[in-house]
Amino acid sequence: MTGKTVHRFDNRFLRAFAADPQTGNHPRQVRALYSRVKPEPVSNPALLAYSESLAELLGFSAEDCHSDWFVNVFSGNALMPGMQAWASCYGGHQFGHWAGQLGDGRAINLGELLTPGGQHWILQLKGAGPTPYSRGADGRAVLRSSLREFLCSEAMYHLGVPTTRALSLIVTGEDVVRDMFYDGNAEAEPGAVVCRAAPSFTRFGHFELLAARGQQAELQQLMDYTIATDCTGVLPSSGPYTRDDYLAWFQAVCERSLEMVVHWQRVGFVHGVMNTDNMSILGLTIDYGPYGWMEAYDPDWTPNTTDAQHRRYRFGQQARIVGWNLLQLANALNSVIDDAAGLEQVLSVCLNSLPSRLEAMQARKLGLGQFTDAGDSQALLPGLEAVFAMQEIDMTLFYRNLSRYDPAQPPAQLPALVSEAFYQPASSATLQALIEWEERYRAGILIEMRASGMNDEEYCAQRRTLMNQCNPLYVLRNYLAQEVIDQLREGDPSRLQAIAKVLRQPYTEQDNAEEFARRMPEWARHRPGCSMLSCSS
Repeated sequence: MTGKTVHRFDNRFLRAFAADPQTGNHPRQVRALYSRVKPEPVSNPALLAYSESLAELLGFSAEDCHSDWFVNVFSGNALMPGMQAWASCYGGHQFGHWAGQLGDGRAINLGELLTPGGQHWILQLKGAGPTPYSRGADGRAVLRSSLREFLCSEAMYHLGVPTTRALSLIVTGEDVVRDMFYDGNAEAEPGAVVCRAAPSFTRFGHFELLAARGQQAELQQLMDYTIATDCTGVLPSSGPYTRDDYLAWFQAVCERSLEMVVHWQRVGFVHGVMNTDNMSILGLTIDYGPYGWMEAYDPDWTPNTTDAQHRRYRFGQQARIVGWNLLQLANALNSVIDDAAGLEQVLSVCLNSLPSRLEAMQARKLGLGQFTDAGDSQALLPGLEAVFAMQEIDMTLFYRNLSRYDPAQPPAQLPALVSEAFYQPASSATLQALIEWEERYRAGILIEMRASGMNDEEYCAQRRTLMNQCNPLYVLRNYLAQEVIDQLREGDPSRLQAIAKVLRQPYTEQDNAEEFARRMPEWARHRPGCSMLSCSS
């Protein structure tokens, strides 16, 4: 099937745990960690896009990716030798409430691929048909959501944000009926399948469901397996594990999760559905549903229409929600560890470090190696947020243009430098507040410049380089994704190819790419798909 390329699968997860004894894709409660399933074939699959960098990591050549067998495998029409398909069983807290069993409702794992570098990566199809966890749904996905997942997974990777990856995007040749905003206006849309990839798709909800059902033996087995396979180099590769080992592992999970959310805040990304079943045990961004990048800075913004009233998962609350989710994981693990105080101590220490992590990240965004004293940190951040609150200012463009600030030039230069970030001309009150903030900002830069030992030109050049490595120029704004979707519906893949290329180098200014680094246009402000999105596929 694969010509000269040989692909090996080592399905450790299936060997380690007992399967659901029932077969078939009918909805049911499952006590096992997974059910064996088969993807449902589609009529006319065609490759729309693939990730060259991920394909290379996984050992797929360009010839492989353009072959018929590749399209058949990653649309769900065939399995490669060694693949053993399964769907995973887990639970979770959704919008703060325990939801019980959830599971892979439209995700099917194909197998654990052993990469040329000796790593294990799970390949997973999203949209390849129903599973026992589909709860009566069809397990399919539409092109618009699949396109958004494919682009965002790879965009986040190139931004340096911990994330699952996307190998391929394949259209199925079949329509899928969806009610995008749950308003009774269902429509037939083109179907698609995304192949997602990650070293592990284990979620907080896997542990929560076992704990909720009192399956302590299975819970400890999953904990031991996860430590052995996903914490290599940190803890022993085999048990028996001690209480201290479990606490050290939980600390590693906390650290990874906090690192992830700090990156989200850095680039202005809002996940939209931070349920515990959408939390990766590896601290990877997982499940790209109603996500979005902030256009105008607004800590209360969420891209999720389902969350529009309570805004539980808004930008300004993401860091707190990670802590809440980690607490739910700790509660589940404690039924095995039996050390609530120890778990609480680990979580408390990690969460207490979060404000300083966020402040250090913000300092890098502002081009400051560190705040010169407590007064600066207290004045600069709230002062800037106060400016942002006065009128609509694009977060991405503001920080990117801030790198051009030259403290050796006369004061009051900032308004002109960041003018393209304003959705409307700055009011006199906003200009005054911005100039007052600039005075404090300039003072902090001058202190660091004098301490650096460099001349003005050298310091400004280095500062700009470091800021532009932290603040992206190109992000996957929702309206850009919608433009790609619109063109694909007309049979034109050119914009998909163009934006995928740009997003591979989000920190580097690229020729003829100005259109991908602009504020959201007025026409997109209230158009479906361009600002807020639903949980519907």
